[in-house]
Amino acid sequence: MARRRNHEEHENHERWLVSYADFITLLFAFFVVMYSISSVNEGKYKVLSQSLVGVFSEPERAIKPIPIGEEKPRTTEPDRSMIEDNPDNNSSAEPSDPLQQIASSMRDAFGDLIAAEQLTVRGNELWVEIELNSSLLFPSGDAVPNEMAFTLVEKVAKILAPYENPIHVEGFTDNLPINTAQFPSNWELSAARAASIVRMLAMDGVSPGRMAAVGYGEFQPVADNATAEGRSRNRRVVLVISRNLDVRRSISGVGSANAQADETLRRAGTQPAPAASTAAPATDGANNSTPAP
Repeated sequence: MARRRNHEEHENHERWLVSYADFITLLFAFFVVMYSISSVNEGKYKVLSQSLVGVFSEPERAIKPIPIGEEKPRTTEPDRSMIEDNPDNNSSAEPSDPLQQIASSMRDAFGDLIAAEQLTVRGNELWVEIELNSSLLFPSGDAVPNEMAFTLVEKVAKILAPYENPIHVEGFTDNLPINTAQFPSNWELSAARAASIVRMLAMDGVSPGRMAAVGYGEFQPVADNATAEGRSRNRRVVLVISRNLDVRRSISGVGSANAQADETLRRAGTQPAPAASTAAPATDGANNSTPAP
C-alpha cells in the first residue's frame, strides 16, 4: 500500500499588510487629532495680533488694554476740551477770611443762645467779638466756672483752635461793690473771670501764646446800672479775636466797646500770634478750685 505524502504548509508572505494597515490607521487618527486642535480661534488670534503690533510699532499702547470688537482704546488723558471750557480750572480759589469763618462758625454753633440774647457775635474786618452773659459761666460774685461754662468754652475752643489769630478775653462787672478776701473790688473779680476763661481755652487746645486776659471792672458799662436788666447786661465776658497783634494791643488798651477800626490798624495786615515756646505749667488741685489770675 502506497504511503500518503504530507503537504507542506504554505508560508504567508503578506502578514506585513496587517501591521501596515494598523500604522496607517494610527497615522490617520494622528492627523485627525492634529487638525481638530489646530482650528483657529479668531478672537484669540486678534488679541495676539494686536498685542504684537502694539509692542513693535506703538510702544505707548503696550501698557493699555486691547479692545475687543469695535470698542475704542481707553486713555488716561483728560478731555482737553472740558479743561479749556471750564473756567474754574483757570482761576485759583482765594482763601476765606479767618475772621469771617470764625464768626460764621460761632453763629452756627450757638444759634439758640443768640436767639435768647445770651450770646452775641459781632465784628468787622479787624476783629470779631463773642460776648457771653456772665450768668452762663459763673455764679454771682464768683470766678469759679459752673458746669455749663465747661460745655460752652469747649465748643468755642474747637472753633478757635485751628486758627492763629490773637485772642484776648475781657471781663466786666456791674457797679455793685464787692469786698471779700478773694476779690477786694470788681477789678479783681473781672480779671479773675477773664483768666478763668483763658485757662479753660488753653486746656481745650487753644495755644496759650495767642491769648491774654483783661479785667475792666465796672467802668465800661453797656447798659444802665440803675436797673436789674442793665446790671445783668453789664456782667459779661467778651472774647475778642483780632486780625493781628497790633489790633489786639489797641483793643485791649481801650476795651472792645470803645475801639475803632481806624486806617492805621487796617494797614497792619495779618500777623498771627507767636507760638508758645513752653507748655503751660501744671497746676495743683487748690489752684484748680480757685481760678484767680
